[in-house]
Amino acid sequence: MELVNLTPHAINLHLPAGRVLTIPSSGEVARVATEATEAGEIWAGRCNPVPIITQTFGEVCGLPDPEEGKFFIVSALVRAACPGRYDLGSPADLVRDDAGRIIGCKALEVNR
Repeated sequence: MELVNLTPHAINLHLPAGRVLTIPSSGEVARVATEATEAGEIWAGRCNPVPIITQTFGEVCGLPDPEEGKFFIVSALVRAACPGRYDLGSPADLVRDDAGRIIGCKALEVNR
């Protein structure tokens, strides 16, 4: 199975036995269109208004049609927006460094 990374960055899959498989970005990025709407503001202290918004999610862009022998790595948002697609996986069981930064994942989450 060919893994095609449709995110803007490389994915480091931390496999059993300590191996790391790096899947570079394909250069194509699947995204979900969003539209933000102002919903007001909240106050952080007496003088710090913080705008709040709501987001509406729209069409998925940049996602190829299913293709025999290919499995697409996408963001969790893209995968969730396509519940009928079983050829999509998003990073899961994240691996973090000592500073808490995400450096990879141990699995891919799929739709079922």
